[in-house]
This record gives sequence, C-alpha cells and structure tokens, in this order.
Amino acid sequence: MARSLYDWLWQHEFWLPPGITWEDMQESEDVHYPKPRDLLLSIPFALILVVIRCAFERAIAQPLSTKLGVRDKQKPKAQPNPVLEAFYRMRCKNPEEGELISLSKQCDLPVRKVERWFRCRRNMDRPSLSKKFCEACWRFTFYIISFFTGLTVLYDKPWLWDHRECWTGYPQQPLQPSLFWYYMLELSFYWSLVFTLPFDVKRKDFKEQIVHHAATIFLISFSYCANYIRIGTLVMVIHDASDCFLEPTKIFNYMKWKKTCDSLFMIFSAVFLISRLVIYPYTVLYNTYYYSMEIFQPFFGYYFVNTLLIILQLLHVFWSCLIIHMVYKFILQGTMEKDMRSDTEESDKDEERDKIREKEKNGITYFSNVTSNGYIQRNGSEPLKSRAHLVNGHVKER
Repeated sequence: MARSLYDWLWQHEFWLPPGITWEDMQESEDVHYPKPRDLLLSIPFALILVVIRCAFERAIAQPLSTKLGVRDKQKPKAQPNPVLEAFYRMRCKNPEEGELISLSKQCDLPVRKVERWFRCRRNMDRPSLSKKFCEACWRFTFYIISFFTGLTVLYDKPWLWDHRECWTGYPQQPLQPSLFWYYMLELSFYWSLVFTLPFDVKRKDFKEQIVHHAATIFLISFSYCANYIRIGTLVMVIHDASDCFLEPTKIFNYMKWKKTCDSLFMIFSAVFLISRLVIYPYTVLYNTYYYSMEIFQPFFGYYFVNTLLIILQLLHVFWSCLIIHMVYKFILQGTMEKDMRSDTEESDKDEERDKIREKEKNGITYFSNVTSNGYIQRNGSEPLKSRAHLVNGHVKER
C-alpha cells in the first residue's frame, strides 16, 4: 500500500515537463539535483531557529526594550471566578447579551460586572508591548539577514537580470550549494513560524497568516522538488524586501517615536505596493505563466505552482487594501492610524463609558433619595429643620 502510494506520488508526469523522466535527472560527481529528502533537514533547522529566537529575545531584545523605554501597560487582573473562567476557556471569550444574563444569575452578580470581568480577562490574554517589541526585533533581524543573503547569492546569477534565464535548460538545472542553503534558511524560518504560531502575537489577519505560511511552505517545497529553484529564489527576495521595512516600523511605533514611525511606514507602503503589485506579477507570475511555455508544454507542476503563486498574489491584494486605507487616513489626518491588524485593548473607552453610566445612575438614585426624604414637598413648603431665608444674598438657617 505504502509502496503503491509512493510510486503514484512520484510519477514523473506530476513533477517534470513532458518528455522528461527521472532517468534524465541522474546525478554525477559534478552535477547534483534537488532531492525531496533534503527538505527534511528544514525541520531540525527550524527547531534550531526557535532556540536561537528564544535566546535572542531574552538576551538582546528584552534588555533593549527596557533601555529604549518600552513600558508595558499595567493591566487590572480579573477577580477569580470559576464559573466565568470555565465559560471563558471552554465556550466563548466574548459572550452575547443572553449569555451574560445567564452567567450573572449563576454567579449572583450584576450583568455589568460580568461584562467588565470578561473585558478584563480578554485584556489579560493580550500580548504585552515588550512581547510585541521582541517579536518585531527578531523578525527584523532575520529579514535583514535573509534579504542580503538572497542578494549576495543572486547577484551574479543571470536569471536575476534576465527572467527568461529561469527556464534555460529546465528541469536539468544543477543545484548550487549557495542556492541550497538559501532555500534551507527560508524554509526553516517559515517552519519555525508555524511552530511558534500558538505563542506569537495574534493579529486580526491571523487566518490569512496561516494561509500565507502554508502556501509559502508548499510553494518552497514544491519548487525545490520540481527544481523551480530559480523562480523560487526570486519570490523569496521580493517578499523579504518589504518585510525589512515593516518590522522597524512596528519597533518605532512601540517606542512612541511617531515621526520616525510615520516616515518608515510610508517607505514600507511604497516598497510593498511596488514589489507585491508590480514587480511580483511581472517578474514571477508573468514569467511562470508565459515565458515557461516557450521551453515546455504545460503539465501538472506548471498548473500547481501557478495556483500557489496566485494565492500569494491574492493575499498581497488583501494586505495592499489595508495599507492603502492606512495611507489614505495618514494623508487626511497627518498621522498614521493604528495598525488595522492589531488587536487593541478594550479597557479605556469602555471603562469610561461604564463610569459615566454609574455616575448617571448614582445621580438618579441620589435625587430619588432627596425627594423621598422630604427635602422637596409637593405643596412647595419646606420642613422646619431645613427652612432657610436669604440675608444679603446668603442662605441662613433659622
């Protein structure tokens, strides 16, 4: 059974253009081709990156955040309540009005206090500013290293300057050691992001991030197995270019350096929109869809890799819409809006609203007590104890 599945999966019709078989991809002492088993090395490398990241954040990023004045906001802790805690963990973190009423009856608490407990509990789970700072520092460090590694590896490669060279001699294109290690670096990093996904800062586009990581890993893996190495290196360099500006923008935002943050955000927006909406479609999508057919006829690998590349492009369009909206707000207001992907705390405005409601309620109660105690009577007269008259404009008790 396993052998039959293996033979079916590695049919040359899936992976290689028409007229090419695995026998044509035989290696020699001087010529080496990508092997699927090489991808297994990315798993231990990813675990090593996770260890390096933990050490980096603890030894470098965390002390740096303290020196740069990144302070965590003190969050009020929710009072221990087994019923509410069980509902929060097992059912829902943001209950509806009917659920709030039911929980208030179970706990013998006012609905407003139950609502405030859930708000406070959600804020406790939100990542601290220093955690966001450390994560941004790690990603910035990696993207800088990866981007310049890619430029160093590809600078003397002909397909960086002439995109038709991506298909010269395909698929019999020998694997160079520098390209192998560049692939392992990128693939290991995205595997490490998958491993740390439950612990990283969760943003509003969390689902899109999962799709992005999955599509990237599939794309890198498939391009390696099918020897789409040259087009794969172009994809990775293009993606790293804008990420090098995104992470420092976050860092300066956490540091409250508003002008620097706004300037970097505008640079990031320009680089992102140009690289993802202009360079990527022409250099990658048009290249794989059109130029490749000058060398070979379409086959399964051709359709599969183009599908993955189009998924990435759809994600580019999604994020571009968010960025354009933020740039529009920046032009109108003169300051950058908060990251629309971020999950902000709920406490400030909601607590102020609660306080106003409580004051209004207390005011009505006080007025009701005053009227019921006889300070104002229907006939317009006053009790003898509180009767007063004006003397030279001042109130004086008799």
